Amino acid sequence: MKLPIVLIVFLALLTGCSKLTAENYAKISVGMSYEDATQILGSPDQCSEAMGLKSCRWGDEKRNVSGRFVAGKLMLHSAENVK
Repeated sequence: MKLPIVLIVFLALLTGCSKLTAENYAKISVGMSYEDATQILGSPDQCSEAMGLKSCRWGDEKRNVSGRFVAGKLMLHSAENVK
């Protein structure tokens, strides 16, 4: 009986520990590598690549951080509703 309660608490803690914060957004900067950005923000929820440009988004349509990488380096980034 205690195992399901422990599992629920553990899952709640995992979902509450999002790396999508204003503090982490402030840590990313133009010129940093894709690998460094993923160490700060975690794995992106969505990425696409075309003609050497990799566009990634962490989060969803309402709350997200977006980044564009050229040759593995961050060239442009933005955030929406990240607190």
